[in-house]
Amino acid sequence: MTAPGRPKVLRGAFVEYGLSLPPLAVVFQFNPDQLQRSRSASFEAPNEVLSCPTLDDEGEDRRRERPQSLRTWHAGRTDLEAIRTQQKVSAQEETLSFDMRLDATDALDAGDPVATRLGIAPVLSTLELMTYPKGAGVLGEAIGSLLGTKKGYQFTPPENPPLVLFLWGVQRVLPVNIDSMAITETAFDRLLNPIRATVAVSLTVIEGRNSAFRFTQAAKETMSVIHAAQVVTDLEIPR
Repeated sequence: MTAPGRPKVLRGAFVEYGLSLPPLAVVFQFNPDQLQRSRSASFEAPNEVLSCPTLDDEGEDRRRERPQSLRTWHAGRTDLEAIRTQQKVSAQEETLSFDMRLDATDALDAGDPVATRLGIAPVLSTLELMTYPKGAGVLGEAIGSLLGTKKGYQFTPPENPPLVLFLWGVQRVLPVNIDSMAITETAFDRLLNPIRATVAVSLTVIEGRNSAFRFTQAAKETMSVIHAAQVVTDLEIPR
């Protein structure tokens, strides 16, 4: 519950991209205290090789070629523009990880009928379905049978899990793949429904020209321009 007079805080969310049954969406009960973001890149020298002298069994010089290390290649060049242009770079997509906390205590105290009967099981079930192949959905298959289609009421290939949007504030709407989800249930009601749990989530951002990622990228670039203007102000030489 939000205390009177306290500003309302936006909450993160997972929302499935596209229509399906059941619809998959989870608004975080509590925003994570930490959000870990990571991006890695690997660098290699261009396809150039070094000729290295090697003595054979008779002591004669038999030259062989070996790939040039990036450090050696850098050491032989003074032009930074050429280094920037010629070195080979492979950048990985950004990964995100955080812990979600779920707790039905307040809802139980307030007499919420869903929490009373099921605890946090509905939320956990929705999160789990975000990692299941769509073809494993019983409800979608039943609706598909009624509609005369084998695919069911969804647009995701049946062998794939759903594609999920990770919403974090107004400037980050990221399409993601859920790489892993570890659920630790820590308390239960008398029917053994979970009433408290922690969910460790690992995501990979789907980058490229899709609209959600481009929106987030545009917001990031705009904020960088704002920062650049501030840097110019901070670097002004006092008169």
